Amino acid sequence: MWWLAGLSPRRRWYVGGMSALVAVIVLVVAGRFALARAGRDAGPAADQSTPGPVVLVPGYGGGTDGLAVLARRFERLGRRAVIVLPPGNGTGDLRKQADSLDRRVNALLRGGAPSVDVVGYSAGGVVTRLWARDHNGAHKARRIVTLGSPHQGADVSAAGAALSPGACPTACQQLVPDSPLLRGLGDRVGDSPEWMSVWTTRDQVVTPPESARLDGAINVVLQEICPDVRTGHDALPSDPLVGGLVLRALGSDLMTTPAPSDCASLRADGS
Repeated sequence: MWWLAGLSPRRRWYVGGMSALVAVIVLVVAGRFALARAGRDAGPAADQSTPGPVVLVPGYGGGTDGLAVLARRFERLGRRAVIVLPPGNGTGDLRKQADSLDRRVNALLRGGAPSVDVVGYSAGGVVTRLWARDHNGAHKARRIVTLGSPHQGADVSAAGAALSPGACPTACQQLVPDSPLLRGLGDRVGDSPEWMSVWTTRDQVVTPPESARLDGAINVVLQEICPDVRTGHDALPSDPLVGGLVLRALGSDLMTTPAPSDCASLRADGS
């Protein structure tokens, strides 16, 4: 380099050494990034024939009452069901909540589980998508169901961020429509694992309710299965129809789109 010619031998040695050190650091960082990416993309898809534990992911604020009802429905069928409590109060960074989910899933896999099925309720569905993308979840999960999840964001988060930014924690800000986190996730999931997104037209928390629509998933609107459904957002995990839908979606048979003719049998399954 011509500009080195004007430097003293000692300074040329120093500059050359620092340049070499920077080059090594760049190579190490690039190598780690490549390995991390390879880890996310590697591995076969989970075996569809062997259902493993069901992992349930709470929504914003971390409440678990409704998910506990759904967990008991699986346990009565002999399936292990695990509710993953989010770190803190469930209003922090959704990416850190995905990290916590991954630690619990890895513990189940180390314990002998062949894979996991995941149910993400409300913001827990967004956490599950982050986990699937960033933690090789597509190869750890057999099937994934989201319930009333704001995949496109929620108006209530936008209102909170605009009217009272100090009262809108990190997760609230991340759930604002068109937030950087949601733009990064996109509005589509891949073919593996199989996905189902369930929501109610009477949702008054995640608005508009169609924010739960997820391209690439089987999208299920409760009122299109049973027109008399009055279930709102909070009651989604404990609703018998939702219970029947989730039990069937995560069973041994292939995940299929339910029809109105399935209304009564789904409610009976989830009761």
